[in-house]
Amino acid sequence: MHLIVYLHGFKSSPNSYKARLTHQAVQALQNNGQELDWFCPQLPPSPKAAMTMVQAEINQRTWNKLSLIGSSLGGYYATYLAEQYPSRVTLLNPAIEPARDLEAYIGQQKAWHSEENFHFLPEYIDELKQLYIQGITQAERYLLVAAKGDEVLDWREMVNKYPKAHHWILEGSDHAISEYADYIDQVMAFHLETSLTQRNPT
Repeated sequence: MHLIVYLHGFKSSPNSYKARLTHQAVQALQNNGQELDWFCPQLPPSPKAAMTMVQAEINQRTWNKLSLIGSSLGGYYATYLAEQYPSRVTLLNPAIEPARDLEAYIGQQKAWHSEENFHFLPEYIDELKQLYIQGITQAERYLLVAAKGDEVLDWREMVNKYPKAHHWILEGSDHAISEYADYIDQVMAFHLETSLTQRNPT
C-alpha cells in the first residue's frame, strides 16, 4: 500500500483548493486500480501536537511506500517528517523559517475555510524551532514547487534550502499556486515512481 499524506498550511484546512485537488487525483488513481491510501488531517495549531498526531497515524497504518505533500507551513512539516521516514516529498511554496515569520501572528487567528477562531500561542514558536531541519538528506526524494510570484514567502529561500532537489520554479503564479491543476498530474507521477519503495519502519 502506498500512503499519501497531505499537510495543509497555516490557517488552512483539508478543504483548501490544493488539498481537494490532490485528493481528487488520488481517488482517480484508486479508481484505476492503484493501491493508494490517503491521509489529510485538520492540523492543530500546535506544531508539536500536529506532528505527534501525524506520526501516530503514519505509524499505525500499513504501507510499504510513503509520500508526503506539504503546502506552506505544511511543507515545513513535511520536511521534518521526510527526515524521519523513508519517503518521497513534494513541497508547494514551503515555509522555510516559520519560527521567524509567524511571530507576527501570535494571538487569535481566524481559519481560512471556516468561521472558527484559534489561538496561536507564543510557545508554538519554540515548537517550530524544535522541528527545524538544518539540511535534507537524499535530495533526490524532494520535489520543490516554488512560485516567483509568491506574495507571502520568498522563493529564493526555498531554492537555497533544498539544493540538489528537483526544482520546478514557476514564473509568476502566487502563494496559493492558483494554477495547481496544471501540475497535479506531474506531481502524482513523481510520487508513483517505484524507485523509493521502502518498508514501513518499525
